[in-house]
Amino acid sequence: MTTGTSSRADANRRRILDVALAELLRDPDASMDQIARAAGVVRRTVYGHFPSREALVGALVDEAVEVVAAAHARGLEGVTGPAEAMARSILAVWDIADRYRLLIALAQRSVTMQGIRERLAPVREASVEQFRRGLDQGVFASPLPPEALAYVTEQVLFGLMEAVNDGLLPAEDAGRAAAVTMLTSAGMPAADAADLVTGLST
Repeated sequence: MTTGTSSRADANRRRILDVALAELLRDPDASMDQIARAAGVVRRTVYGHFPSREALVGALVDEAVEVVAAAHARGLEGVTGPAEAMARSILAVWDIADRYRLLIALAQRSVTMQGIRERLAPVREASVEQFRRGLDQGVFASPLPPEALAYVTEQVLFGLMEAVNDGLLPAEDAGRAAAVTMLTSAGMPAADAADLVTGLST
């Protein structure tokens, strides 16, 4: 395969993914045919890159996880205190995850939650380390071990995404709510958690 052909194929794949995300967020039941038309390619081209709709959604979820992992890492950079590190990371993740919250709901139809959790393993491992530091330093006080706290944080994020999707929580409030909930679930006093998150959000 020539470089030019490879570049065109890569460009087609990128365009299909970008258009698919937009189409699926607009219409979760969008078919491969609809996505192909919106992308300006023939159906065969879409299937050439993604053998099934499930594979296409899986690729979108993989990209979303990569973006979330990068945001999580940026939130932890240069912060020494575990409480602030975790709050910053949650706020950074929510800013990115809000774009993908409808995709997560869609992905649960074709990608199992176990599959999504496996993709998020590197993010969870980084959270475990911060929770361990916080527990060791007495910043957090929880009967749960660090691994369970990281799991709870993940589930809070998923739950808040669903709450926003269902109109139960304004999207603009959800990131702060997630950060405060995460800190209080780790045993930080609610007032201290709220003050910390408010300070980081202003």
